[in-house]
Amino acid sequence: MLAISNLYHHFTGDELFENVSLHIHAGEKVGVVGKNGSGKTTLLNIIAGKIDPEKGTVAIPSDYSIGYLEQSMSTLKNKTIFQEAEQAVPDIIKLRLQLDEINNQISNTTDFTSESYYKCLDSLSTVTDRLQVLGSAKYEELIERTLLGLGFDRTDFTRSINEFSGGWKMRVELAKILIARPDILLLDEPTNHLDIDSIRWMENYLADYKGIVLVVSHDRQFLDNVCTRTIEITKIKVYDFGGPYSKFVSWKDEIIESQIAVQSSQAREIAEIRKFVERFRYKATKAKQVQSRLKRLDKIHDVEVEFKDTSSITFRFPQAPKSGKVVLDAAGLSKSYGNKNVFKNLNFTILNGESVAFIGKNGEGKSTLAKVITGDTDYDGSLIVGHNVKIGYFAQNQADLLDCNKTVYQTLDDVAVGDVRRSIRAILGGFLFQGDDIEKKVSVLSGGEKTRLAIARMLLEPFNLLIMDEPTNHLDMTSKDILKSALLHYGGTMIIISHDRDFLTGLSDRIFDFHNHTIKQYSGDIDEYLIRNNVKSIDEATYNRQTCSSSYTTPKSAADNKSIYAEQKELEKQRRKAEKQISVLEKRISELETSIADIENKISAGNTNENIFVEYSLLKEELNSVIEQWCKIQ
Repeated sequence: MLAISNLYHHFTGDELFENVSLHIHAGEKVGVVGKNGSGKTTLLNIIAGKIDPEKGTVAIPSDYSIGYLEQSMSTLKNKTIFQEAEQAVPDIIKLRLQLDEINNQISNTTDFTSESYYKCLDSLSTVTDRLQVLGSAKYEELIERTLLGLGFDRTDFTRSINEFSGGWKMRVELAKILIARPDILLLDEPTNHLDIDSIRWMENYLADYKGIVLVVSHDRQFLDNVCTRTIEITKIKVYDFGGPYSKFVSWKDEIIESQIAVQSSQAREIAEIRKFVERFRYKATKAKQVQSRLKRLDKIHDVEVEFKDTSSITFRFPQAPKSGKVVLDAAGLSKSYGNKNVFKNLNFTILNGESVAFIGKNGEGKSTLAKVITGDTDYDGSLIVGHNVKIGYFAQNQADLLDCNKTVYQTLDDVAVGDVRRSIRAILGGFLFQGDDIEKKVSVLSGGEKTRLAIARMLLEPFNLLIMDEPTNHLDMTSKDILKSALLHYGGTMIIISHDRDFLTGLSDRIFDFHNHTIKQYSGDIDEYLIRNNVKSIDEATYNRQTCSSSYTTPKSAADNKSIYAEQKELEKQRRKAEKQISVLEKRISELETSIADIENKISAGNTNENIFVEYSLLKEELNSVIEQWCKIQ
């Protein structure tokens, strides 16, 4: 059991949590949630023994092992993927080396009656028995199964780990922890570097895990699929709920609503008592009733409403400058690294105002295509960037590229030019960097705070083609929703790379599905894509991709591109017409709701006649009819 008692800690002047007490038993899977900077990672660091709490204790049985996947890691040595994964079982590796040495000594022995020979036999027996107890016969199978589950190919096992990106190196660290099967498993944002297939594999893996699992994550679906208990850290208190995240949210809202209702009822009762006392305080005939009510007033204890943190980032992307109708036009686009082919013969056109989602397994070329578009890497084939297209690029590791020695304010001030420098504090305030926060060094920020700062930095220059590669990594739930809202109001062209279905829903006009060195294109957003392919999630689509049917195939020629352009132009025309109709209907809905509310107020006040009820009925009928029209057009 993991026992936490009266834990208190603060960081850079901010109190993170106070009097935290938790008891977590073997087999429990606990989701740790909260806003960026609330202390989730700090709590894991305290449990892992990396930092000491200012007050309180953490009690862990002496024979318990801890595995901790941190958000950042030190550089790994130049080993192969498989060799690095083997470091998760050091006892087995050490014993196998001893076994090799013993066998070598035995093979070189000529005197089979010597004492040294018998000692070798004894050692051989001891080491062999110990290896059997540790499961040496199956450890290679376990390593292979874990690496494959996390997305590596068998051909990757013998490649140097330094050939892989930071995200893939993080997977190796995760593999080592899972292979070691510690008694306490601490995972800080484990899905940030995983594609949908690997996330699904990990969910299944953790379902059967026998030890304690604590997961810090902002992935709603992952938390619901893995965790049976939810802990939320806030600046006021820690909430502990025996259920998954989605049920926790409903539970907390119900508590707050109930407390508000009781508080309102209590306030009315107090007001009535005081009114009675003031009215009859000096009447002898009412003295008994007055005293009774005063005693009742003394017994009433104020109902405290749980604090609901409604602070959130507020921003809009700058007005996108006008670009040509065709933003990107690719023909025969190919990219390879040496003998490794990433993608080949891609043909696509992206038009002004389109929102395109890149989906698919890691390593299929999504980020590489983004770098081709931004000019960060070379390629074969043709890629035409349209007239006056200005590209804004948020890379997967954008937050890591910030200078850790600079302050939050300096990070923006160093790149701001002209009048925008006057707005730096306002921009930072919109991203929840206020007061002394703007003087914090980037090095002390949480992963989510760094991501927010990196996005804020993008606002200093207007772009009309926005490319964002996994922008929700490290962002809390509220910040993800605000970013999505800002993107929905963005006036330019967007390319979003993400494995987060909740985030992608409603955000794209077209899907580029990366698979087997090419792409399939689908019109509509992620939900339409899933419905079209008769699946419920992106990972199911990945498994069923061979049988997927596409209503929008990859164009092969310039003639196809022209046809697509004409189709997109007609769709845009229909969309604008629908938007105008929706605007008219929404205005009428507002007018009708106001009129209905006025009549309801008159009825409540007793100002009624026969005509008012007829008018009320007609307005309600018209409102229902207009709402029905609005739904159809939507």
